[in-house]
Amino acid sequence: MSFFGQVIQWFQNPAHWQGDAGIPHRTFEHLLMSGASVLTAALIALPVGIAVGHYGRGGILAINVSNVGRAIPSFAVLVLAAKLFGFVSGPQVLGFGAVPAFVALVALAIPPMVTNSYIGMREVDSDVREAARGMGMRERAVLLRVELPIAMPFIMAGIRTSAVNVVATATVAVLSLIVEFSLAGVQRLSTPAGLRPLKSSQKEGPSGTAFDTAAVAA
Repeated sequence: MSFFGQVIQWFQNPAHWQGDAGIPHRTFEHLLMSGASVLTAALIALPVGIAVGHYGRGGILAINVSNVGRAIPSFAVLVLAAKLFGFVSGPQVLGFGAVPAFVALVALAIPPMVTNSYIGMREVDSDVREAARGMGMRERAVLLRVELPIAMPFIMAGIRTSAVNVVATATVAVLSLIVEFSLAGVQRLSTPAGLRPLKSSQKEGPSGTAFDTAAVAA
């Protein structure tokens, strides 16, 4: 029997779909680990990226630290975390304890979120910020009502990249594709209508970015 046939036969075995070692339970464990890792990374990375992008200070340091994080292989982080936290009992991921695996996945997810949220905030036109302040908006309102909506496509792209990386590292490729397409939809829904790329009735702005003509005109 060919390798492909053996794989099909393995999946068709009812014993592999039952119990704690079954495919559904293991899939749930991996998704739970991945989701918790991405959420934790977001709670750490997004405030940092948004803050340094808003105030324009410490951005170079944040990006450099983020790039260092990207350069370190996730397996190396996993081994380091295992050394620091020890091989703990409980659910095992790649032969390591759940805690080292969680730490490694969080470290893997942080860099894209920091980088994208910082870049998204810095891409907001300074004239737009000044216009908002000139209209009497306080700094918090400028951040929440002006900067964040404009930066949202970049921020969501960072979350999307991190989630796909984590799922691909912790689970299998099919789940990565599901996460990729799901978060692509979330990214589009969270992007203001005037900043969404258009289809047939679109035209490109001066910078080459597609904008919704009707939304801009409104």
